[in-house]
Amino acid sequence: MYDTIIIGSGLAGLTASIYASRYRLSNVILGKLLGGTITLAHKVENFPGFAGISGIELAQKVIKQAKALGAEILPEQVSRVEISGNSFLVLTESEKKFQAKTLIATTGTERRKLGVAGEKEYLGKGVSYCTQCDAAFFKGKTVGLVGGSDAAVAGALHTADFAQRVYIIYRREKLRAEPLLVKKALAHPKIEVVYNSNVTEILGDGNKVTGVGLDQAYKNSEELAVDGLFIEIGGVPVTNYLVPLKVELDEDGYVKVNPQMETNVAGVFAAGDLTTQSRILQQAITAAAQGAMAASSAFRYLKKR
Repeated sequence: MYDTIIIGSGLAGLTASIYASRYRLSNVILGKLLGGTITLAHKVENFPGFAGISGIELAQKVIKQAKALGAEILPEQVSRVEISGNSFLVLTESEKKFQAKTLIATTGTERRKLGVAGEKEYLGKGVSYCTQCDAAFFKGKTVGLVGGSDAAVAGALHTADFAQRVYIIYRREKLRAEPLLVKKALAHPKIEVVYNSNVTEILGDGNKVTGVGLDQAYKNSEELAVDGLFIEIGGVPVTNYLVPLKVELDEDGYVKVNPQMETNVAGVFAAGDLTTQSRILQQAITAAAQGAMAASSAFRYLKKR
């Protein structure tokens, strides 16, 4: 019987463990991707204390810190959570069972994929799902960006600070981002929108991205030469395992939390990209902050009990 089980091994979960251990709460982290999605970032330059550090290295430092404080980290994928008397029963895909007095959900989101040839092959070799993380690495380059939402257009504007040319590739005839963002993008000398088009294939030379295939000809060609491709078509919160608990979600599937990271279910807390609090800014620093708050709330909850 643990004081708390932390589901998810990204920065939110690791930070929650650090704080839980300092509160002397017995805890275990369950998660398949140790370090979380930050490990996919080639370089992180906006995390306090590091002028520049790879996502993997940053994650490793936090993992080391969590383990030094006594964290138990297991590579288990949680499939279901149930209420068992006055505690919670956590079941994994490998059919293992864990029990705890509280839960902290930190499984984040899964990026929506294009599902086209070359996407997986060139991930980290020109394909990225994070303009905030990787735009600076395309200085003076030509970049494509798939999407037409606020996040996509804001990402294009951010990328244009570094790239020589940015193509927004969108499947509709009009961008659906907020008007101010659209106005800025359309007026930007480095940004060009390719409307009514879908990327059908990501092309490369085996080492890096060289272009994309389109389903509609653009300037008499169904191939667009780019040095990289950002895919910004939204994310899907990973919350399926919480369904049996009837944790309240918003219309897009994000876990509803209050400022203390409490859900509608007593003893269940959430932190990181899967929460409604993170919809404004999904970053490593906000995930870590929420993880700390969730652990603090779990401690106060247990103390009252």
